[in-house]
Amino acid sequence: MNSMKKQSFNRYLLPIILLLFSSGSSASSFAALTGNQNSVDDYTGKGKWVVLMIWASDCHICNRESQSYVEFHEKYKNDNAVVVGLSMDGKAGTSDALEFLDRNKVSFDSLIGEPEQVASFYSEKVGIPWAGTPTFMIYAPDGSLAAQQVGAVPTELLENFINSQSGNTAE
Repeated sequence: MNSMKKQSFNRYLLPIILLLFSSGSSASSFAALTGNQNSVDDYTGKGKWVVLMIWASDCHICNRESQSYVEFHEKYKNDNAVVVGLSMDGKAGTSDALEFLDRNKVSFDSLIGEPEQVASFYSEKVGIPWAGTPTFMIYAPDGSLAAQQVGAVPTELLENFINSQSGNTAE
C-alpha cells in the first residue's frame, strides 16, 4: 500500500474508531469555510431542499464529481434547492479544503469540521456509522432529514427525488 493510500485510509479509519468509543454527542455547528453560516441547522428548514455534501479535499470522487453539484446548486439555488458542503479536512487541513474549493470552482457555501466531529454528526443524524466521502444528506424544506447516501449521487437522481417528494412530475 503506497503512503498516500495509507494516509487516506488512516484518515477515514480514525473517525470511525473515535465514533465507536465516543459517548458524547456532537453539535451541528462547524467552522464556516465560505459563507456566513456555521451550522447545518442554519441552512435547513428555510423552505428549500438542502443537499449536504460531506467531502474531503483528497477524496478522488469528491474532486471528480464536485462540478456536477456546483451546476445543480446554480440551477436550483434561486428556486427550491441548494447545496451546502461540509469538509472533513479539519482545522489542520483548512488550506487543502480552500484549495479544493478553488480548484473545483465551488460556488456553494461550505463548512469544515474535524473528521471525528463530522463522523459523529452524521451518525447521530442518520443512525448508522460513518462510512466515507462523499456522503450526502438531503433535508426537506421543513428541515427534516429526507434521505442519505454514501457515495456519489448523480444530480439527475437528486432532481428526480426532490421532484417526487415535492409532488412534481419529471421535467
